Amino acid sequence: MLVVEDKAGAVALMLASLLLLGTWPALLTLLERRGRPPQHTYLDFSLTNLLAAVLIALAFGQLGAGEPDFFAQLGQLEDNWPSVMFAMAGGVVLGVGNLSTQYAWAYVGLSVTEVISCSMVVVIGTTLNYFLDNRINKAEILFPGVACFLVAVILGSAVHASNAADNEEKLRASGIEEPSKQVVLDKDAPKDLENGSSGAKHAPSSKAEAGTAEYLIQLEERRSIKVSRSSTLFGLGIVFFSGVCLSLFSPAFNLATNDQWHALPAGVPHLAVYTAFFYFSISCFVVNAGLNVLLLRRPIAGAPKSSLGAYLSDWNGRRWALLAGLLGGFGNGLQFMGGQAAGYAAADAVQALPLVSTFWGVLLFGEYRMSSRRTYILLGLMLFMFVAAVAVLMASSGRRSSK
Repeated sequence: MLVVEDKAGAVALMLASLLLLGTWPALLTLLERRGRPPQHTYLDFSLTNLLAAVLIALAFGQLGAGEPDFFAQLGQLEDNWPSVMFAMAGGVVLGVGNLSTQYAWAYVGLSVTEVISCSMVVVIGTTLNYFLDNRINKAEILFPGVACFLVAVILGSAVHASNAADNEEKLRASGIEEPSKQVVLDKDAPKDLENGSSGAKHAPSSKAEAGTAEYLIQLEERRSIKVSRSSTLFGLGIVFFSGVCLSLFSPAFNLATNDQWHALPAGVPHLAVYTAFFYFSISCFVVNAGLNVLLLRRPIAGAPKSSLGAYLSDWNGRRWALLAGLLGGFGNGLQFMGGQAAGYAAADAVQALPLVSTFWGVLLFGEYRMSSRRTYILLGLMLFMFVAAVAVLMASSGRRSSK
């Protein structure tokens, strides 16, 4: 079993995890904005997310001479089931949280969703992990980093409000009151999700410039979740719900691998991080698959109704959803490996993924394009606070006792 013990190795794992976890939401958002049913996308995502956990367990859980190895622990379920339950509980809340954010992106945007939910994860999850890990992280460094995240969430809310006002002003200046009437969708026209074709006809132009009123109209017409007349408060409610769910998955995983509550019988070894991640991912997959199969027939938030047959035959954009699942799975695995080495509180630094997702939001979706100077200033301050938070949280890394 491969074991990472030094601080430098743990920080490297956290940085790699930050990049991966900040990229997969952008891929799912890309497909939603191009009209692919979110249920199809998330079912694909769930498959490769589980595959990543299996690959990590087989590769690292059996590597080297460390004990216990992955297969040996699979055969000890009768003894280590309390830790297995903690791991699977973590997978359940992660699955529900990720599914919630998938719909929240459509209401309040990728950047703001990630800012609010991830800041909640750090404030709640980091505090829980600090005490669960017996304070191995330096509190005088750790909690100033948490404070940076609190400031970031306030700035993130201000960015969203400012950008929403900018968009309303663009639509008002263009004389448009009801965007949904400006573009008529041809239901029989094929959608090319790889290149962003939506099947719209009578549109003002084939591809509007990002940041313009015309672009906002076309975006709302081709996306799979229709929210132009929906309440922003409802979207923020989904974001906060997802934040609570996502705050609990890391502490649950911490309990699974370190047994701070002494739930295991005497003499039974703690679950290795790879074994715990395997059980964690199985429960996450079951929740994701079950809920999304249900949502095929009973869609929410204006998403299109679908079927299992339609999902199986839908190959438009599938490669991006499968890639997103791999990125998410490997990102979570690296986060847990780094947390086991340097403390899960410090590993919560990867929740600064808005640093990455905001970059993709600007590059892929034209977010904040042609916005006001006030929005740009707030955005810059928000990103600065995330950089500070990452640096401070990683500097608080400790070293877990091997005892």
